Amino acid sequence: MYERSLLDLGAPLAPGELCVVPGGAGLVVFAHADGEARTTRRSADLALRLQRRELGTLLFDLLGPDESHATLAQDVPLLTTRLEQVLQALPPELKHVPIGLIGTDAGAAAALVVAARRPQQVRAVVSRGGRPDLAGAALGDVRAPTLLLVGAADAEVLELNRQAYARLRGEKRIDLVPRATHLFLEAGALDAVAQHAGDWFLAHLGPPPAR
Repeated sequence: MYERSLLDLGAPLAPGELCVVPGGAGLVVFAHADGEARTTRRSADLALRLQRRELGTLLFDLLGPDESHATLAQDVPLLTTRLEQVLQALPPELKHVPIGLIGTDAGAAAALVVAARRPQQVRAVVSRGGRPDLAGAALGDVRAPTLLLVGAADAEVLELNRQAYARLRGEKRIDLVPRATHLFLEAGALDAVAQHAGDWFLAHLGPPPAR
């Protein structure tokens, strides 16, 4: 049975939607800064698919309801600070649970910076159509296994991901989602994202214990 609740993340962030899977493999924290995490069906659907594979999830937005996404959504230092704030806000029973981070756009860069700073807590990272290149020098310090998921038809972002991939030094992989563009709206694209991301997290956070 899933345990669902709203988690107070501290000002100026809105509460996050927390789903804990008792006995699951870990907790996947979504790192978005575009209003997407809690308001679009895609992220909710992706979270549900991960939950079905016994992964807990935390959905929220890295910017507050009254902040301008247009001006702040690319502010990687700010997003990094907010993501660390969220990890600090986890309840005590989740403080030592293996964490996976999944980020889009600049949120993926913030996830990588946090992974470099918190190697004992963050065990895996997935970038979904993200901008890992914006993590800059932190890329070389990331030790968490990192999967870069990119739409095969998203040519500009694919090239930026390839550049970031070359700078990552830990375990890494780059997977292309056939025919997908930046938002993965194409038929079957979300299925592919869920499969790749779920496989990655289960391989690196640890499988759920046998029942």
